[in-house]
Amino acid sequence: MTADGPATDDDIASCPKVLLHDHLDGGLRPDTLIELADDCGYAGLPSSDPAELAAWFRGAADSGSLERYLSTFTHTVAVMQTRDALERVAREAVVDLAADGVIHAEIRMAPELATAGGLGLDDAIQAMLDGLCAGEQQAAAQGRPVTTGLIVSAMRHLDRVGEVAEVARDRHGSGVVGFDLAGPEAGFPASRHAAALARLRAAGVPLTLHAGEGDGPASVRDALEQGATRLGHGVRVVEDPELLSEVVARGVCLEVAPTSNLQTGLAPTYAEHPFGELDRAGALVTVNTDNRLMSQTLPSTELGHLRDAFGLTRDDLLRYARTAAESAFLDDDARAGLLARLKQR
Repeated sequence: MTADGPATDDDIASCPKVLLHDHLDGGLRPDTLIELADDCGYAGLPSSDPAELAAWFRGAADSGSLERYLSTFTHTVAVMQTRDALERVAREAVVDLAADGVIHAEIRMAPELATAGGLGLDDAIQAMLDGLCAGEQQAAAQGRPVTTGLIVSAMRHLDRVGEVAEVARDRHGSGVVGFDLAGPEAGFPASRHAAALARLRAAGVPLTLHAGEGDGPASVRDALEQGATRLGHGVRVVEDPELLSEVVARGVCLEVAPTSNLQTGLAPTYAEHPFGELDRAGALVTVNTDNRLMSQTLPSTELGHLRDAFGLTRDDLLRYARTAAESAFLDDDARAGLLARLKQR
């Protein structure tokens, strides 16, 4: 971190942001969730009042347990079982992120979670891509241009990883930019799906795997051995100094989501979060939201918490955005364009 004074709220608001880790099914607007539940006849929501519902999600996610945190997705996934619902949620996600100054976002979801109503995996992916495209168009019309990509996730504890991986491979280059393993880490290592991940690597599909969040350094090591060039969270790598040195030397990007990490018990306060230690060690840290609904957060919110905890300067904010741009799953021309937009802003 630099020696300048801490960034102001205006610095954070105006700084262009590049977001690498945001779950579509964790970022619904509360009023959208209520409307979609009414449309599909889902009666399980804890409240039909948007403010009360938002508070419920934040409270339920503040459990100190990754497994309890993940259980809140029962409600969001339940209303995302049609093309129209998936497209709407994706479009609104892009618009909301662009309004917070995001100029590039890689948004992820496991399409297998959207097939209970009869959609196929490819149908679900196409609906999400259509929504992202519509969101880009709407944001541009509002004077907030943003680019997006879809990271296809698969649930590591279920039995469709191979199938989802094949669809992601076929869609790579047509809106799908990468592949992820999500869900509970402990007991479900990435190597459990080594064959599917090997096929993706052979096809040139970049991998960002959840690791070092709900499980320790062994999870990080396993993800690296399976070819991950980015780590979803990855922050528990600080528990193994030798592994941390390897992550730094290899230039592996860490998709850090501070509020989410506090909610799942990784640290008691922002000041005690490993972010500062990782940054000082030279790790490629980026700042992310993970699940905007569950954490009641935006990229600016996360940067504000880190500024308060670690005294981040405006130069630090720009550095994290550039790190994210350089680590984004883009081809060389698109990356150069994104870096030029960052410089221009």
